[in-house]
Amino acid sequence: MKFVVLTIFPEMFDPFWDHGIIRRAIDQKKIFASTLNIRDYAADKHHVTDDRPYGGGSGMVMKPEPLAGAIRAANRKAPSAKTILLTPQGRGFNQKLADELVAFDGLVLVCGRYEGVDERISHDLIDYEISVGDFVLTGGELAAMVIIDAVTRLVPGTLGGENAAEKDSFSNGLLEHAHYTRPQTFEGSQVPQVLLSGHHEEIENWRLESSLMRTLLKRADLLQKKSLGKKEIEILKKWSRRIEEIIKSYYREHREKK
Repeated sequence: MKFVVLTIFPEMFDPFWDHGIIRRAIDQKKIFASTLNIRDYAADKHHVTDDRPYGGGSGMVMKPEPLAGAIRAANRKAPSAKTILLTPQGRGFNQKLADELVAFDGLVLVCGRYEGVDERISHDLIDYEISVGDFVLTGGELAAMVIIDAVTRLVPGTLGGENAAEKDSFSNGLLEHAHYTRPQTFEGSQVPQVLLSGHHEEIENWRLESSLMRTLLKRADLLQKKSLGKKEIEILKKWSRRIEEIIKSYYREHREKK
């Protein structure tokens, strides 16, 4: 998998390439990562990459010539890669989109700055527009790092465990289950006994219930979108019956007190 980042601040990526899973993936040649400085493709002696917008208004707009030159250079470097513009107007980035992107041979990530890029670049040289959230950043560099990190995790062999990425939050439409490690007792709080039992089926059942519970409490919207499996439906029905019992018990006690 090839990543080529187009930016006017390539030095921002040096520490990113040099740490954690990204560094290991590069060392193991699971991914190939590089930057191109957009300023290098500006024709003037000052390497200007922005100019005032036609029609007036505040801010500056990235000029089309340096961007076009940088994109075409990246396309020569990674001919089968898809070109992505990081922009607030783009499709929202999520785990499903990360799964789609990892299927490509490479990604060219264009980091916008200022008020945005000349619209002719978007029309002619961009395959996808992607946003990492409904907020405004000063540039696309952090967004590019988010996408590279999320996609790299899905490249086979980068996480160590063969199916590690499949168990992450959002991979099956749910938040991940609760995690515990040593010590067994921390400030009076115990690790759930089932995790110490060595009974793998019971542990997997507990993890599924934990995953459903965390999703229900923290991100109920995910459950509404998810296609639920038979076991998940059984767990939710069990909770529903238990909740009904608690409510009925409350009303019985309430009547008796009256």
